[in-house]
Amino acid sequence: MKELINLKVDYAFKLIFAKEGNEAILIAFLNAALSLPQESKIENITILNSELNKEYKEDKKSILDVRAETSKGMQINIEIQLNNQYDMEKRSLYYWAQMYTRQMREGMAYKELAKAVTINILDFDYLKQTQNYHNVFHLYEDEEKFQLTDAIEMHFMELPKLISKYLRREVSPWENSLVRWLLLLEGSENQEILQILEEIAVQDQVLHEAIVAWEKSSDDPRVREEYFARRKALLDEKAAVREAELRLKEGIEKGIAEGKAEGKAEGKAEVARNLLDMGIEIPKVAKATGLSEEEVKMLKD
Repeated sequence: MKELINLKVDYAFKLIFAKEGNEAILIAFLNAALSLPQESKIENITILNSELNKEYKEDKKSILDVRAETSKGMQINIEIQLNNQYDMEKRSLYYWAQMYTRQMREGMAYKELAKAVTINILDFDYLKQTQNYHNVFHLYEDEEKFQLTDAIEMHFMELPKLISKYLRREVSPWENSLVRWLLLLEGSENQEILQILEEIAVQDQVLHEAIVAWEKSSDDPRVREEYFARRKALLDEKAAVREAELRLKEGIEKGIAEGKAEGKAEGKAEVARNLLDMGIEIPKVAKATGLSEEEVKMLKD
């Protein structure tokens, strides 16, 4: 079996979906993701940040997202995340706001601002309220649920939920093009999925192009060197997040145990001190203990 780079690593994802010359691949993915009516399908797109190597080398800690603009002016940002940062909705809203406001030019009317879309592909369960793997958010009135504007659109695609549905045969890559593209991201880790996608690619020319580009990139020694460096950085980040979570849990448990003997208020203060000693940020300490940020700051001082 050929060793393919993992497309869930943002470096590899961007290499295939945002490389100059691969516009047809990105268009196919977006048309599947956005479910646009036939008359509004994306036909042409400009990738705005295709210089991957330059961006990666300048800041290896940056998120290697994909930014693009359709021929009709629609602004799109795609981000793929391996690690749960616990702030995806705010991050996505921030990216949306940047895309939307940067369109404004001197003398331009507000009505000329084009729709902005953020797409978050997550390799972890995030939205606890639903088992749907693809959720789309717009701006609606609370009671009557009518849409205020279509200018804002945020997508969350959770790969673990998709895989669960696929294993239960609730979704099919033969029947659903979005399922097809998202399962492609699992292909390096699942031979069965890759084989099915290769069979589908006999009929799907763009999917075939994507697989060929993927295999070619995977064979490139320079690409593999950059890829493994990026993967290591992401794995180290994931390990650091997990370590922080364990330390936070340990600190809370220790504080609770001591708090039972010393009293609730003193126990909270002790928890806060322990967490601060471990380098946990003040807002997180406040959230974990129920103290205000000002109270936590006083304990730190």
